[in-house]
Amino acid sequence: MDAVDDKILDVLRADGRASFSEVGRRVGLSTNAAAARVRRMEQAGVILGYRVVLAAEVAEDTAGLEAFIDVRLEQAHDSERFLSWSRTVPEIWDAAHVTGPYDYLLHVRVQDTQSLNRLLQTLKAEGGAGQTQTRLALR
Repeated sequence: MDAVDDKILDVLRADGRASFSEVGRRVGLSTNAAAARVRRMEQAGVILGYRVVLAAEVAEDTAGLEAFIDVRLEQAHDSERFLSWSRTVPEIWDAAHVTGPYDYLLHVRVQDTQSLNRLLQTLKAEGGAGQTQTRLALR
């Protein structure tokens, strides 16, 4: 990763549908060079994917609870499998593999405490979480 890659990521954060030519133009690269860099970051796991955000979802996201959940996986559960699974759960906005007593730190958004409880149960039943610790964001 270098300064050009950082600029490419800024362009894609602002417009995930920007063409390789547009990305290249904005950062001073050819279309092929921009495409190669984006593909390299995708393969390296820097760029995990692209998604559509609907106006209704943005309105929903401003309501409800935002929380951070520390997750310690069960011994037999594979870390990469958990990460792949977490990408399928819409309430999980980000999953960071971390050092320390827990394996992952999740940034989640849910509608209410009942939704949070369901998510915690799902993490254990389907995700392989052996232990969790939850902190609510106050602002």
